[in-house]
Amino acid sequence: AAQQLRMIGLSASLANAREVGEWMGVASKGLFNFSPKVRPIPLEIYFHSFDQSNFASRLMAMGKPVYNAVMRHSEGKPSIVFVPSRRQAQLTAIDLMTYYQSIEGETFLGKEAIPEEVAKIAGNLREPALQQVTSSGIGFLHDGMVESDWDQIMDLYQKGSLTVLVCPVDICWKVKIVSHLVVIMGTETFDGRERRYVDYPIADLLHMMGMASRQGIDTCGKCVIMCHTPKKEHLKKLLYDPLPIESHIDHYLHDHFNSEIVTKTISCMQDAVDYITWTLLYRRLSKNPNYYNLQGTSNVHLSEHISEMVETVLGDLEASKCCQLTDDGDVSPLNLGMIAAYYYVQYETLELIAASLTAKTKVRGILEILSHASEFGILPIRQGEEKALKILARNLPQKLPESAQFQDPRTKALVLLHCHFSRKALSTDLRTDQKRVLCDSINLIPAIVDVISSNGWLKPALAAMELSQMVVQGLWNKDNVLMQIPHFTKEIVDRCESYEGEDPIESVFDILTLDDDVRNDLLRLPDEKMADVAVFCNNYPNVEVSFEVQDSDDITASDPVQISVKLEREVDDEDEDEEIDETEFGKVAAPLFPKEKREGWWIVVGDTKTNSLLSLKRVTLQRTQKIMLEFMAPEEPGDYNLTLFCMSDSYLGCDQEYSVPISVAVGESDDDDDDDSSGDESD
Repeated sequence: AAQQLRMIGLSASLANAREVGEWMGVASKGLFNFSPKVRPIPLEIYFHSFDQSNFASRLMAMGKPVYNAVMRHSEGKPSIVFVPSRRQAQLTAIDLMTYYQSIEGETFLGKEAIPEEVAKIAGNLREPALQQVTSSGIGFLHDGMVESDWDQIMDLYQKGSLTVLVCPVDICWKVKIVSHLVVIMGTETFDGRERRYVDYPIADLLHMMGMASRQGIDTCGKCVIMCHTPKKEHLKKLLYDPLPIESHIDHYLHDHFNSEIVTKTISCMQDAVDYITWTLLYRRLSKNPNYYNLQGTSNVHLSEHISEMVETVLGDLEASKCCQLTDDGDVSPLNLGMIAAYYYVQYETLELIAASLTAKTKVRGILEILSHASEFGILPIRQGEEKALKILARNLPQKLPESAQFQDPRTKALVLLHCHFSRKALSTDLRTDQKRVLCDSINLIPAIVDVISSNGWLKPALAAMELSQMVVQGLWNKDNVLMQIPHFTKEIVDRCESYEGEDPIESVFDILTLDDDVRNDLLRLPDEKMADVAVFCNNYPNVEVSFEVQDSDDITASDPVQISVKLEREVDDEDEDEEIDETEFGKVAAPLFPKEKREGWWIVVGDTKTNSLLSLKRVTLQRTQKIMLEFMAPEEPGDYNLTLFCMSDSYLGCDQEYSVPISVAVGESDDDDDDDSSGDESD
């Protein structure tokens, strides 16, 4: 692969390009570094500073100058305005429309645009404010937008019907567009975790400026940066000088090391030191010692600093039971480290999960542990959001823990999960954050299940599996399973519960077996919604489980027991006649889950009396699947009634459990050899 890759292009001028090039293995004759002033299309940069020290006052003062900048520099060509937040994007778009209509009496529609067509498209948009401004040739985007609205606005902008687009800064990397003019309205945004206004990252500013570049169309791009007066000179220096690149791998070394230990790249302290010598960090340590808290630049200082770093990181991993260190400096992975590496979960999260779980943890406890995962520590807390979260928390069916702090992103994750299960309406920003929480949760829950199964606890494992179903379907586990069907409301479920037919309606399958006229009377839904119901019910898994205990007459104490399990998906007779695309099997119908999900199944053998989990496997199922579960027979001879569970990770109400009676005979207790061999097998 290294030989096939000939050219790498970076999007900014670097102050230490030679160092980065050498680190990447590029010879000096193949390295080209240009001044920030050299661009395919020249860029004129205008700074406009404001003295107001209050953030809100400063933004208000920028309203008219933004309009003036668009009128003066854009000359009817496309413009992008970047603002600090989603709310500000809407306000700025409305301000621009109002100024233009009151001063010029015109709109920002492109020269080629047909007002009637734009008005028709605007009428189909979901957001009222967006409808209003789009008709005037202005669009705004944000992360929580409906996909159809986003596509329509982007399409209108790229066709030239809209000449002004207002975007929050947090989506600057997501929008793949260019313009003649870029206006950056303020260079700070509110950070709720630190409870202060923070500057935009310099890389974001450079990226936004770079959007003012329509190659092959313009001879010159223009950028207007509006900022607080004290920051003007500092910004000029940062934007006009090349960007120095520093390494931040030292902040993330724990998870890197853990992955490398699991893959056996690092098997001793020396391997870890060697690993660091291959990084950009190693090259930068002596060049910028103060940045990395180095005491000196000599070889002795350097090697001491790296050795100390390696010892600290490996010591932390050992303390969290992710790896094992010997006195000789050899490193080997432990179970928690393997789980963290397999699921790409931070080692701190695994440490927290392992420390917090007990044999008696229920769904509520697992939900709290899940919400405290380190992955949720980066959730943004916006201005005024604490108050909104408190109001939401007050109306939730379950109380939050007393220790909950509303400026903590983890409390926010817990509130958003509760709102998902209770199907509460949320603001656009919170809905965006909720999507992120749900996508992370579905990756974290299997890791929680694996940690529980390592401890051999049955009930907490089943509770975690139920939590996975709740996350995918957006319901509490105590809710009626019919509520996961699209468009089903409390009223429809009540009608189904009070139905007095031959059989009660208790599951999704019962909806399928009803006569059409009875079903229509109970649901009372229009045809298009009824089609969604049909799709869900047909996708709902009907799985036949069969199992057999191998050599059931010959099970002796402390010997391995094998159970072969066969899962078979039942398909409609009509479907069997047609050619079926097997890849379509297992697609989950989950209207409230933000991305596509494939079915997963946990097959579990446990003893409900002793709350012990004996064996667990996670499988995907298309048509049929055969698996073998293996566990050690109990040490005491006698009759045992075990249970086989087939648990879905996506649907409520389709779990199955079967009784597995086994008789354990007295084992041969002759010599130590047998004990040794059985010990090896259990390992």
